[in-house]
Amino acid sequence: MFTLSITPRFYETDAFGHINNTVITGWFETAREPVFRLFNPSMEIKNLPLILARVEVDFVAQIYYGADIEIKTWIEQIGNSSFIVAHEAWQNEHCVARGKAVQVYFDFSTQKSGRIPDQFRDQLQQYLKSQ
Repeated sequence: MFTLSITPRFYETDAFGHINNTVITGWFETAREPVFRLFNPSMEIKNLPLILARVEVDFVAQIYYGADIEIKTWIEQIGNSSFIVAHEAWQNEHCVARGKAVQVYFDFSTQKSGRIPDQFRDQLQQYLKSQ
């Protein structure tokens, strides 16, 4: 499992005084960087063979400015050409959001998805968490 600590920024709050719900997908994407590095350690964006096919977020509780967030990230499932990255956001020892992202192994030269190579599949397997 990967973890990331985030300090909410004031501008991420909304008129209701909590963190705007649009912010969470950005936090989850930031928390996927270690997964991206499995495929491209230098993080040269043009060489990252992944595209995002789907995201979903469940808002479990309100998130507030003034207390750090811990994002927990792991691999939920590995398919032939795609895999699911799962996330949880925790604030003050409470789960405040859950989410998933479907990442697809993609060849930009052919504009087609392809089978995840074994070298990457083996690395993803290390972070696989059974349900």
